[in-house]
Amino acid sequence: MLQMEEVDVESTLTGIPGCRPGHHLGFAWGPGDILAFETKFTGSAQTLRGKGSADQFVHVVRKDEEIYSPILRKLFNESHHIFVGLQTIQDDLPSKNKKSQYVSISKNYRSVIRACMTELQQVGVSSTNAEVTKRHADQASVLLAIELIWNLCEVLFIDSAPAGSLLLHLVDWLRLHKSDVDEKAREVLQDESPAEHGDYWDVVIGYVLQGSLVEARQMLMKQANRHPAALKMYTLMDSLLGKMPFYNPGGTQTLTEFDVKWRNWHGEVDRCLQDGSFASNKHLELVCKILVGDEDTLLEHRELLGTWYHFLVTRLLYCHPTVKPTELHFYAQSCMTMFLDSRSVLEPLDSILLAAFEFDIHQVIKDCSIALNNWWFVAHLTDLLDHCKLLQSHNLHFGSNLREFLLSEYASSLFSHHSLWQLAVDYFDNCPELGRVSLELQIERVPLDTERKALKVLSICEQRQMSEQVRSICKIMAMRALRNDRLGSALSWSIRAKDAALATVISERFLQDYSAKGSFTDLDLIDNLGPAMLLSDRLTFLGKYREFHRLYGEKRFREAAKLLLCLMTSKIAPQSFSMTLLTDALPLLEQKEVIFSVEQTHELMFCLEELTSSLNTPSPTDQLMQVRTVLHRLPVNRRRLSPSTMIFSRQEEDIDDTKVELLRLALARNLAMAIVTEGTVES
Repeated sequence: MLQMEEVDVESTLTGIPGCRPGHHLGFAWGPGDILAFETKFTGSAQTLRGKGSADQFVHVVRKDEEIYSPILRKLFNESHHIFVGLQTIQDDLPSKNKKSQYVSISKNYRSVIRACMTELQQVGVSSTNAEVTKRHADQASVLLAIELIWNLCEVLFIDSAPAGSLLLHLVDWLRLHKSDVDEKAREVLQDESPAEHGDYWDVVIGYVLQGSLVEARQMLMKQANRHPAALKMYTLMDSLLGKMPFYNPGGTQTLTEFDVKWRNWHGEVDRCLQDGSFASNKHLELVCKILVGDEDTLLEHRELLGTWYHFLVTRLLYCHPTVKPTELHFYAQSCMTMFLDSRSVLEPLDSILLAAFEFDIHQVIKDCSIALNNWWFVAHLTDLLDHCKLLQSHNLHFGSNLREFLLSEYASSLFSHHSLWQLAVDYFDNCPELGRVSLELQIERVPLDTERKALKVLSICEQRQMSEQVRSICKIMAMRALRNDRLGSALSWSIRAKDAALATVISERFLQDYSAKGSFTDLDLIDNLGPAMLLSDRLTFLGKYREFHRLYGEKRFREAAKLLLCLMTSKIAPQSFSMTLLTDALPLLEQKEVIFSVEQTHELMFCLEELTSSLNTPSPTDQLMQVRTVLHRLPVNRRRLSPSTMIFSRQEEDIDDTKVELLRLALARNLAMAIVTEGTVES
């Protein structure tokens, strides 16, 4: 069994609109939600309230409301395709090739997240409903945080960039998720005089803080053109910004050579600051202080930085560009302490990012599981990390089953949705230990609303050789069709279920229907039963009896007679149907050509005598069958008599006696003709 640590956070309270305060609530757990309802119980007095005092409504409380969002369903569908593709990567590939594939897959996941986030923002802005706008804005902010965490995990864990490249990835990570500077820059550039805009210097400082020095230089040139007297000063700053070295992992320069070059540049910037080259311009002097990594200056611009991790990346960029992955946790902790107020409480996002900088994968997954209200993120991220062989080196309380546990939880949540349950099947398929058992339990809960949906579920079960579930589904659909008098569909489902007892019951209904109407329904099905008719004796009889009618209709009388006699002597026909079979022999006995041989006629006579002797003590089932047969034979105006009246009526006895006499006469006449014919042939 999987064991989890005690959750060290307070439980989230969920309000249920419509429930009155102080009233006792009852509830019932479901696979993906809870049913809550008011009761008449009062906890204080241990008594029941008066009649009618409880609310009559049942409230559905869903844990994962996101799966019902049309936009987020795209996230689930698209990520499912990426997940399935990830499982096909061969383990025997070289590690270098696999790493590039894993990074590519991680970026695919992030692109799906960003596409859904963008659509949520667009729909929210265009909506005139305030509640819809707020809901979409909340969902978009959650996706933004998810992408931020995923991107950082990609940099630190999946790509696992070394010193030098690590900072470049962190700068890209920061720029991707810090878009307010670009938005503000567009506003400034749209002004008639950008250099005089109130946010001009905030844009310049913002670009420098996030390492976008090309954009910062372009903005500074607009100010230099307005102040020719200070052109030399702006030119010097432009030169310093342009000289700042960035490590090129694909080049020939070693990390040591880059470090020497960076230190020379950093010394030049520091000398310019010390000799007062920018003392006459406070803005340029501020930029120079940022370039040397002055911590006090950086902290004075908390509003422009926004977050402690922005402060971290900026500090590393201008103070420690060759930071190693093993040193990140030290800088992350110190930057968080310096940036945040000592009295402030850490947000869940801050804790998750700090755990990532500390390379504590287990803590990242745990905190995300608590903070997020569905399992999508942790399930897919853990699966990707597991493929990268990153979970084995960590002491996890879940052992090697962490991936499988999270995938199973996510798949189980999908099964509560009317269409997304189909995606969950692939997730269970890729859980080798508990996946099949979980799938068997969940698939039994899928409501079989339509035959099309039942066929989908059945196909899934058949592909996985889940024979018990296949039989259960087929029996459910067969009984439903039987209740709706769709005998053909019911018989088809019972054959698929290989349920002999159910097939016998449905075959009986076919025979009863034939007795009432004088003809068969669903002839295509009965004519093409094939080996399936061997499922039960009654089904065999139904198929062969229909074959007799077909042979008779094709005027193949001898074959029809032989089959009819076989049906009577094999004892697979219901006893109540014996008179019908003998009556079917009458047209063959009346043919000009002798159809039945002497031996066959003797067998018919034996069957008739056996029937007449058993009619004295008919069983209740046979009585009902005979009543229906007789009702069919009688005129319409006599069919309104009750079964009890018909059983004991003199008219029915007269009819049976007449049939018996007719059969005896026909058999005697056929026997005489058969003897003469066979004697003539022998002579």
